[in-house]
Amino acid sequence: MDSERIGDEDWAELQRNLEATIPVYDRVNRIATLGQVSKWRRMVRDRLPRNCRLLEIGCGPGSFAEDVEGGELFCLDPIPEMIRVAEPRINSSRESRGDSAATFVKGTAEDLPFEDDSFDAVCSLFSFRDWYDKRRGLSESLRVLRPGGKLVIIDPAKMNRFHGFLGWLWMRTYVSAYARTIYRTGDHPWKWLTKTYSSFGTTRDYVKMLEEQGFTGVKAKVIFPGMATIWEGAKPE
Repeated sequence: MDSERIGDEDWAELQRNLEATIPVYDRVNRIATLGQVSKWRRMVRDRLPRNCRLLEIGCGPGSFAEDVEGGELFCLDPIPEMIRVAEPRINSSRESRGDSAATFVKGTAEDLPFEDDSFDAVCSLFSFRDWYDKRRGLSESLRVLRPGGKLVIIDPAKMNRFHGFLGWLWMRTYVSAYARTIYRTGDHPWKWLTKTYSSFGTTRDYVKMLEEQGFTGVKAKVIFPGMATIWEGAKPE
């Protein structure tokens, strides 16, 4: 496991642990982010085009997509149980607003089951670090975007080695202690959050990677209080 790839065995184990987080996913995220996660999701939505054809990669249990208004929404996740939980949650919210139902697809970022130039925007919230091949996933995101289409990613911030150590310490102590309380065991699935963060690259690493994969106008913003980064880029016109 490194800043670009997750090995096959680690990735399979990661998927099992991510599935085990579903019952407490939102609760632990709120605690882990000091209640900031809802604000961060709004920041991502504000960066996306309105009423567009949107793909979310790694939709999880639907925490972000349930509040996406209008347009055509596609939710992709490699874990069937995530999709099973997300579908009624998201489509109930969309129906109440008069939006069209979202489409749910099992798949990975590295092999998107969509044609070229299919979407106005692609987003990924706190799942980019879980992609097993980040370069390939970014290449696929670029492929399915229409010319001028936008990619928005948010994930934990790591500005440099010291900042990364502080982030690791936060997850290893505070977040893990809370997860142990919920699961009543030290062998809880949120330990994988610490593991994937440890191997995750810096904010600048992924700015460079986005540019190398062909995105233009790439920029990154570390969000107060320094716990997350939003990356943005576009497909050339």
